[in-house]
Amino acid sequence: MLWRLIKLLFFLAVLGGIGLIAYAYLGPVFFPQDFAPPTRQVVEPVVLETE
Repeated sequence: MLWRLIKLLFFLAVLGGIGLIAYAYLGPVFFPQDFAPPTRQVVEPVVLETE
């Protein structure tokens, strides 16, 4: 009984790992907005010290 539970948990972990790998590779193809970095313009003044 315990051996079946261990095998089931191992199988679910392997299946979850395969699912994450598939999402990482196929996700940008099907969900490009989820993988795009947020874009915003940052403008900050820079003060340079001169000698």
